[in-house]
Amino acid sequence: MSETQNTPPVDLGIYGREPTRSGLHALDRLALVASAAWILAAIVFLWVAGLGDGNTLGPLRFLVVILALLLPVALIWIATIAIKSARIIREESERLQASMDAMRQIYVSQAQIAATTMGPNVERKIDEIVKAQKRAEETLFSFVAQPRAAAPKIEDQRERQISQPRPDPQQMLELAAAAPVPPVSNEDFIAALNFPETAEDKAGFEALRRALANPQMAVVVRASQDVLTLLSQDGIYMDDLNPERARPEVWRKFAAGERGPAISGIGGIRDRSSLALSSARMRQDTIFRDSAHHFLRAFDRTLSRTAEALNDQELVYLADTRSARAFMLLGRVAGIFD
Repeated sequence: MSETQNTPPVDLGIYGREPTRSGLHALDRLALVASAAWILAAIVFLWVAGLGDGNTLGPLRFLVVILALLLPVALIWIATIAIKSARIIREESERLQASMDAMRQIYVSQAQIAATTMGPNVERKIDEIVKAQKRAEETLFSFVAQPRAAAPKIEDQRERQISQPRPDPQQMLELAAAAPVPPVSNEDFIAALNFPETAEDKAGFEALRRALANPQMAVVVRASQDVLTLLSQDGIYMDDLNPERARPEVWRKFAAGERGPAISGIGGIRDRSSLALSSARMRQDTIFRDSAHHFLRAFDRTLSRTAEALNDQELVYLADTRSARAFMLLGRVAGIFD
């Protein structure tokens, strides 16, 4: 661009070339000389040889004279124009290539300047994204974190150790063995398998904590949480899937141990991209494969244990949870519904 700005403008004439001082192009002057030479030579030849009499050529002799004079001249000018056109096209292509090279250099320099000037902003954005990811991970871990009592202060612990006698280890073991397992209602179990909808879903968090307090329920909930996290890494989210829902009787047959075509309707996930991504991940990623098989076994055992206690409507709700959709997806990939 700088070269075009520093170069003074030049009048290129009608053919794209700088004209001579006489106003004619060099090729035009050459064509004029060739035309004049041909016309002069033709006139001399016709003057010497003569035009003949009317008995030999008749009226056609004038046409022959005109063609002998003008046709070569026309060919000379056509060749001249073709040569100049080819030269103009070549010069235009060179000029266009030079302009493209200049624009490319300007674009690269601007990109480098932008990268240099906006470097701190980009780094700040990256830091904000990393912090947001950390907050999201902390929120996700809080979904499945078991409620723990607040740790007492060191001073309170020392006072308690001084004021209270040390308990008998045998009594502690007996109390731990006799601690009852908190029951989980069907509603809490289904809500826990679906996980909280949002960060403000207090009812969902309470149901999740009550389910995690039960060791048997905690196994399938944690396995489901691991699988959903791994699937989200490939952009597979259960809310985006729209499975074909099977009837409660089919779920009860599957819970009772029946396999084959009778229960094939459970694998209602038909999304080809999700199936292809999950299948490829199952073959290539050993961690994903182990987590998927662990989840499938845990969900199968839990369903077999709780299906009798659920009515048909509750089974429908269970089949529509995120955990159940993950079970349908991975079950089809693993071929347990075939």
